[in-house]
Amino acid sequence: MHFGLSEEQSFFKDNVKKYLEDNATLDNIRHIANGDENNYSKEIHDGLLNLGINGLLVPEEFGGLGLDLLFAAVVSESLGGGASPTPFIAPYVMAPKAILEAGSHDQKERYLSQIASNEITFGVGFSEFVGKRNDAGLTITDAGLNGRSMFVLDAKNATHLLLATESGQIFVVDANSSNIEIITLTTIDKTRSYTEVVCKDLKAELLEKSKNSKEHIIKAINAGRIMLSADTLGAAQTMIDKAVDYAKERKQFGRAIGSFQAVKHMCAEMAADLEPCYALVWHAAHCHDHSPEEAKLMACHAKSHLSEVGKEIAKKATEVHGGMGFTDLLGLHYWFKRIGVNRQILGSPELVREEAMRSQL
Repeated sequence: MHFGLSEEQSFFKDNVKKYLEDNATLDNIRHIANGDENNYSKEIHDGLLNLGINGLLVPEEFGGLGLDLLFAAVVSESLGGGASPTPFIAPYVMAPKAILEAGSHDQKERYLSQIASNEITFGVGFSEFVGKRNDAGLTITDAGLNGRSMFVLDAKNATHLLLATESGQIFVVDANSSNIEIITLTTIDKTRSYTEVVCKDLKAELLEKSKNSKEHIIKAINAGRIMLSADTLGAAQTMIDKAVDYAKERKQFGRAIGSFQAVKHMCAEMAADLEPCYALVWHAAHCHDHSPEEAKLMACHAKSHLSEVGKEIAKKATEVHGGMGFTDLLGLHYWFKRIGVNRQILGSPELVREEAMRSQL
């Protein structure tokens, strides 16, 4: 039995990859990372919207493409491979999934149609449900939503936010409200935005079905974890490709370093470690929509395993480059740091493995 991508899925993947190769050059990424955006980020993002990434998971009845999570996974893989400095996982995967799972019909019609038409963009803050810090967390009272949410994804230019309490209730809030403060967090990954959101008596709309059930937010988080795994998969493949190309060109003692046995072994180990990860990520994405009894476990497996494999590949690929691997000239650090942050967002490997264990009890 052959398990791979369909022609349509490969088409989406290749289109996004080709677009990023032409438009998200290393120089552009460097400008954005250094804060000198000059509309680079917006131009890249607008081009991706023209490819239809915002409507991937939105059902056709609400104006989207109505595709499954595997399509989103291959797009995320390409975005990771290109270190794309644009939002995707929060506004176009986790938000639509959360609204589809937990929203009433009116909420679905209202928000999903606007996501598909790009009238609104969501940031997502579910960290308090995954693993709340002692000095963080959200509470809901008659006055509104209070507290703070850490590591909210893609809130920087969002019009709305999805914020979750420790109990799994999901709220829609206006990101431009005067009762909300959005603080940019400094992380090693400069290709994406992470923020802290502080709420004080903030008017919030509860996604109806999340009131008495945690299953809805769990499914959205599982989708996010698979997307992070796919992003790491793409980033790790790029680092391998760059290491192999460098090993063919760089010469020591009159020979290309790729002819040295130690370097050959490092490149072969990276390729052998990553190859099975493609099937793992694709299968996890497939299970999310088509095999619900396996969905939680496979999402946890993909997230934890890719976190570990990605970490090792990032290290070895940098070592192949020697001292040059640490310079900004080559830009390897954009992928290296992206993989590192993916490892921690929505749960570290240790936390995710514990969840996988508990799901089997």
